[in-house]
Amino acid sequence: MIVVSNTSPIINLAWVGQLGLLKKLYGQVLVPEAVYHEVVVAGAGKPGAREVDTDPSFVRSALADNALAKALLSELDPGEAEAIALAVERNADLVLLDERRARTVAERYSLPMMGDFSVF
Repeated sequence: MIVVSNTSPIINLAWVGQLGLLKKLYGQVLVPEAVYHEVVVAGAGKPGAREVDTDPSFVRSALADNALAKALLSELDPGEAEAIALAVERNADLVLLDERRARTVAERYSLPMMGDFSVF
């Protein structure tokens, strides 16, 4: 199963001590470069940063082609844009997004999504 995550689902689960749920549910989660930067670099020392950097179930993944992500930047932040672009590029089985705007864009690309993570 190919699962791609945006930043907020990772951070929200980390804050409540449930980041391990992603590993338990999906085995591996692809983390786009912008999401990696937001969680690990900008979020150094915060919940989830160490796990995303060191746990092999979080796979840092670069886009093969940045064109879609660049086009989506007019509507979305970099993490959301790259998560959607990576999900499209890898034909993901699931993309984890919490923001309504990003979910609306993902629907345009017929990407399968999980429920709203903002409830955490």
